[in-house]
Amino acid sequence: MIEIRNLSKRYGALTAVNDISFSVGAGQVLGFLGPNGAGKSTTMKMITGFLTPTAGTISVCGHDVENNPLAAKACMGYLPEGAPSYGEMTVRGFLEFIADIRNLPADKRRTRLDDVIARLQLGSVLEQMIETLSKGFKRRVGLAQALIHDPLVLILDEPTDGLDPNQKHQVRELISSMAKDKIIVISTHILEEVDAVCNRAIIIANGKLLADDTPKALAARAPSGRLDDVFRQITTAPTAKVA
Repeated sequence: MIEIRNLSKRYGALTAVNDISFSVGAGQVLGFLGPNGAGKSTTMKMITGFLTPTAGTISVCGHDVENNPLAAKACMGYLPEGAPSYGEMTVRGFLEFIADIRNLPADKRRTRLDDVIARLQLGSVLEQMIETLSKGFKRRVGLAQALIHDPLVLILDEPTDGLDPNQKHQVRELISSMAKDKIIVISTHILEEVDAVCNRAIIIANGKLLADDTPKALAARAPSGRLDDVFRQITTAPTAKVA
């Protein structure tokens, strides 16, 4: 389980994340929604240990992220915004490097590499340098490195950004196929993605958590029954109470 309690992040006078609390359990695919600058990526960076909170606590699979970061990170796969990697490496070399970093044992290493290469359809670009790849392929390489150690928790920041419609469908099917046994948190601004793969959605704006419900229940709040209408309603009224 991911447990987040009273989490805040401040940069001087700017409060990027403002006292938010929630938990996520196995089998949940949580869509983390909000306009640009809402605090989504900042929250994800704190969950994964890349940013230190100003206040609050985060526990992943029973490990405190601040006090026991290596144990917490070992449970997680993380796709950051923009899918950063080492452009001068080949795809194969990069994935081998990540397998080393993750200390995959020899008997598991080949199986996991073959699995992520097949799932993300990377066979045709294995010997290419990452800097020569299209945006879509770079995103797929980023997903592959997040999955290579078969983590219990997946934190995915805009996982389908830059993918064409067919690739988006493939990635969404992949996420759905893994959802039963994992905790998956997806930051996205694509509302159709939430409808397609998420069984829970949180809406955040101005650093505050404003809504937490199933996508269907959220959509039902609007006369139109559309999630995008609810999203606009909630995020343009940032002083609204948490619902």
